[in-house]
Amino acid sequence: MVKEKAKAKAKPTKKKAPVKKKKAPVKKAVKPKKEEKPEAAPKIRAEYFEGTGRRKTSVARVRLYNKKSGLVTINDKKLEEYFPTEALQKTALSALDKMKSLDRFEVRVVVRGGGINSQAEAIRHGIARALVVSNAEYKKRLKKSGFLTRDSRMKERKKFGLKRARRAPQWSKR
Repeated sequence: MVKEKAKAKAKPTKKKAPVKKKKAPVKKAVKPKKEEKPEAAPKIRAEYFEGTGRRKTSVARVRLYNKKSGLVTINDKKLEEYFPTEALQKTALSALDKMKSLDRFEVRVVVRGGGINSQAEAIRHGIARALVVSNAEYKKRLKKSGFLTRDSRMKERKKFGLKRARRAPQWSKR
């Protein structure tokens, strides 16, 4: 009996390779064309100057079109709808105002993240960068005004053992 087991172990068994079957060609289904939906704002295929502005956690992608309409659109809303206060509107457009270019460009902005104030400052930073792309002579005046410098101040992270970034729990003597 032991010899039979030894012979069974010594004999290698050959496994047959699986036979590959040819697949029949599959006909692709033709998808029906989707009906075009009317868009909120018409797409402009014109030349534009682009700049990215940042502040805290806000990021703004700014495009300056060569249209002389002076229209400002932020996330598909008008400037007055998106920034209700005049101070925020002035902050966002202060780079254009400094260069006296408010009526020379149509401004389209997509802004994400952060609060409303940091979004306004991110838009200002993006507009300033786009203005420099459009005309390199603007760089000196915009830099002097501080519009080209990214404000690097961010919220400090919370540390373990503390309530906030630096606020420690109340200390008791006993």
